[in-house]
Amino acid sequence: MAGAQEAATAVPAAAVNSGDTTWVLISTALVMLMTPGLAFFYGGLVRRKNVLSILMQCMIVLCMISVQWVICGYSLSFGPDVKGIIGNLSWLGLKGVGMDPNPDYAATIPHQVFMMFQMMFAVITPALILGAFAERMKFSAYCAFMLLWSTLVYDPVAHWVWGVGGFLRNMGALDFAGGTVVHVNAGIAALVCALVLGKRLGSGDSISPPHNLPFAVLGASLLWFGWFGFNAGSALAANGLAGNAFVVTHVAAAMAGLTWAFLDGIFNGRPTVLGVITGIVAGLVAITPAAGFVTVGGALGIGLGVSVICYLFVSYVKVKFGYDDSLDAFGVHGIGGIWGALATGLWATKSVNAAGADGLLYGNPGLFLIQLKAVAITAVYSLVLSYVLLKIVDLIFGLRVSDQEERIGLDLTQHREAGYTMLD
Repeated sequence: MAGAQEAATAVPAAAVNSGDTTWVLISTALVMLMTPGLAFFYGGLVRRKNVLSILMQCMIVLCMISVQWVICGYSLSFGPDVKGIIGNLSWLGLKGVGMDPNPDYAATIPHQVFMMFQMMFAVITPALILGAFAERMKFSAYCAFMLLWSTLVYDPVAHWVWGVGGFLRNMGALDFAGGTVVHVNAGIAALVCALVLGKRLGSGDSISPPHNLPFAVLGASLLWFGWFGFNAGSALAANGLAGNAFVVTHVAAAMAGLTWAFLDGIFNGRPTVLGVITGIVAGLVAITPAAGFVTVGGALGIGLGVSVICYLFVSYVKVKFGYDDSLDAFGVHGIGGIWGALATGLWATKSVNAAGADGLLYGNPGLFLIQLKAVAITAVYSLVLSYVLLKIVDLIFGLRVSDQEERIGLDLTQHREAGYTMLD
């Protein structure tokens, strides 16, 4: 979770633990690095005329949502509960969020450190969505949509799952580091964006391949590196649970990358770099909700399963339905997040985390049903609100660049900059 399940066993007011605080500070920095990593990952996959637009979209989200989080986002997500739906505004502007621990969330680290750790989750979640509409949204519309979506979609869902009093948390839904809150939520929004904005010009016949795969590999590597903070940091302490999350995160990513390479070899005749890094990211997505609840064996199953499911989805289902999810934000994050959340309901075991629950494979089918319900509620909410927000933004700003601007590229038309200088 960012620690919601661990909070149930937290002791009242404890002194700040320097080891725990150091680990969460490091983890916060690791998660922050994931947003620039995502910029390189997505940036390498688009055409060269749009690479700067991707980098800019990621960097502006890092700035914009950090300020939103301080002003109201943290209070809405983690503030004192209002009927299980949202936090109140008593922490507006970080009022009362100081250097002493908040025992409801993390009893051994400063409240400000917990707030910063959660900020980095709030930053990267909307950034994931842009992979679905890359190369065709106006920058002004992008900024407006991201700010509205973070406030009206991400913050409530974060409270439902992680906030004290949140109704999905009270229902028993498990989400250690953001499978539902981050990946299902953003993945469904990504699908809505792809459908509402429509296809890129030339989609399906003349779209160029990724312009810089080394950029994409660098981005995937930074994501993998940062994901250790994402998942292991969500233990909110330097302890055995963090160690388990660290191990299963790596194992699931490795298994998923290997599986995707194997599938590429079977169906395409040879493994590809693009396939391997896509599989790695899918594995990281899928293990996120489960990292604090499953064994290494569960991680292997989750990593293998996510590559099979996502590979079939992006290779066949997307093609069959014909929508243009530019960089497979829905196919990897949405579908991978759904699998990961449901797989938590299969492989979770109290032997890893006593504050969690046993899953279906450990004799408790009820957890799988709870996970299914949490996924469905989150998906429906994200779908409806994302659609409404896109329509509002379209009325005010217009969502899509003109055909001429799209042909020229967003780097020049939206930012008057070029990613590369051509020399005679």
